[in-house]
Amino acid sequence: MQDVLKSVIAIPAAEAAPRPVPSHYPKAFAGHLQGRVKHPLGDVFGLKNLGVNLTRVPPGAVSSLHHRHTRQDEFVYVLEGRPTLVTDDGEMELAPGMCAGFPADGAAHHLQNLTDTDVVFLEVGDRAPEDTVIYPADDLESVSGPDGKRRFTHKDGTPY
Repeated sequence: MQDVLKSVIAIPAAEAAPRPVPSHYPKAFAGHLQGRVKHPLGDVFGLKNLGVNLTRVPPGAVSSLHHRHTRQDEFVYVLEGRPTLVTDDGEMELAPGMCAGFPADGAAHHLQNLTDTDVVFLEVGDRAPEDTVIYPADDLESVSGPDGKRRFTHKDGTPY
């Protein structure tokens, strides 16, 4: 006899609706992410403290701009393809089944797809309040506003 769980929702991850906007970065930076598709899985289940995305990055694209969080921990788990992990310490090719973690105020990082096939991975973050995202290679920061929404600024604090 099959149990029926009324309080648990389960879906095929790839069937979650993708973000309607491919990138929240200011227009000057959004082109780096051309073709990236994120399925915000945590949002599907109403998760408030944990963000989970199923992300697909096509050949030649990156997962994000090179960044670090001041309060949020991040974790990635590779499902398909061979992305290159870029950190402050250098580069490393990842493969399916590999994972990487980035504690708050740790090394800046991003994934890039240098292959000719798509890369698919899960990315997880803890949605820490009052987190600032620092982009060391760009004149860009992402800060939480008083309403909890993220805003992009130049490093001097002026808005984009």
